[in-house]
Amino acid sequence: MAAFSSAITDDAIVRNLKESIVEKRKAEEALFSRYMYLINEGIHKYSLDEEESFNAYSDSILQAINNITSNTFENRSSLKTYLYKIFSNKCVDLIRKKTTNKSSVNRTAPISDMLTFISDPAKSVIQQLVEKTDYDRLKSCLDKIGNACKELLGMFSEGYADKEIAAAMEYKSADVVKSSRLRCLEKLRQVYKGS
Repeated sequence: MAAFSSAITDDAIVRNLKESIVEKRKAEEALFSRYMYLINEGIHKYSLDEEESFNAYSDSILQAINNITSNTFENRSSLKTYLYKIFSNKCVDLIRKKTTNKSSVNRTAPISDMLTFISDPAKSVIQQLVEKTDYDRLKSCLDKIGNACKELLGMFSEGYADKEIAAAMEYKSADVVKSSRLRCLEKLRQVYKGS
């Protein structure tokens, strides 16, 4: 097993992303940590807020990892250039989404807003049905994404900080917890779409 440090090369990261679970996880951590400065670039160059830029960065890392492990990444450019291109595209997509009317045309009203038009006795019955249906569906979807993701998302929803989750679940750092949480949320989103 290769030792990972801040001096690990991009080639080693790419190679180890295709290895066993332990090496892959370390390579993911190294990749995530190495280019975090892009988050600041998203804030300054694309005028995104910190959360939007972090999400664009995390999505970029996930896409890069997926492309590397599925052999879509052909090594024609450096890993840094490749990741920067993905990140730039994610930032531009966010800007487009924020500035077009498409996002507001398809936006549905929250149920809580619609409940203001319903009489009080019916309101509580509808709220209970919605909450029960949402809870059952969420529980069913969580059962399909694996125990580690279920535990991580459960701790996060209970208000545990990323550092606390990292310690409890033996992750290397809070940043790894963040990227793992995003990966788990993406799994959950996919399961939700399919249910």
